[in-house]
Amino acid sequence: MKIVITTPTGHVGSRVVPLLLQAGVRPTLLARDPARLPAAVRERADVVRCDQGDGDAVVRATAGADALFWVNPPTDAEDPVEGYARMGAHAARAVRENGIARTVFLSSGGAELRSGAGEIDGLGRTEEMLDATGAHVLHLRCGFFHTNLLFEVETLRTEGVLRTTLPLDHAMPWVDPRDIGDVVAARLLSTDWTGRQTQGVHGPADLTYTEVARILTEVLGRPVRAEHVGDDEVRERLRAAGLGEKQIEGVVGMSVWMREGHPVEDPRSVLTTTPTTLASWAWENLRPLLAASG
Repeated sequence: MKIVITTPTGHVGSRVVPLLLQAGVRPTLLARDPARLPAAVRERADVVRCDQGDGDAVVRATAGADALFWVNPPTDAEDPVEGYARMGAHAARAVRENGIARTVFLSSGGAELRSGAGEIDGLGRTEEMLDATGAHVLHLRCGFFHTNLLFEVETLRTEGVLRTTLPLDHAMPWVDPRDIGDVVAARLLSTDWTGRQTQGVHGPADLTYTEVARILTEVLGRPVRAEHVGDDEVRERLRAAGLGEKQIEGVVGMSVWMREGHPVEDPRSVLTTTPTTLASWAWENLRPLLAASG
């Protein structure tokens, strides 16, 4: 069974790979920089240097695959929606031309809207292209990653503030990417599911930013408060960081979608709930970083 994994060094892929190895599978790993993979992994996998932005390279690297885990990697395209859609087109082409039976796609909540969710719209377009292949496809509609807090380390250290454009009492699913990796590996190894499916991956609980700040205060041993900021303030910060207007609106649009409170297509259930709490993740990953930075 040939299983192809994209972004094997990412937060999700780096969990999927060892699980497949432990299951006795020798996966094929598509990596822009194979040297970033641990040596022990490179010895036990077929590693292909591949830029997912190169459609021909993706088709060659996935030849003979029975299953594919596809992640649209971060894009620096002027229009992130178009950038993600181009990546998705390469995935769909590979599925069609290579007859890949099953694809697990790392999507997101909001992709079901197809429009109006900022850069997530690019994931929605990828879903549509994969669906059009006629192959068996699973779209994982994931919640907000715990690892997004890694971008806030300096602000947490210096200011003790967690900023958001969401209302502070707005609850949403928070999930550990490693738990997503567990779901991905299980689905890649299974050959029983068919058709076009979606599945939420929601973590153990929906949390507001006020609750997140309380959890971080307890875990980090230092006060953390949540602070609401307006969309225009975010725009100015992103503009100052050098982002273009479509990139900026791609980020802001995600916040607009979240706070508009659209009905969830994949409600919380035993299938969508995963175990790792934000507190346990923060203790293992965030606390050491803040301790190291003083």
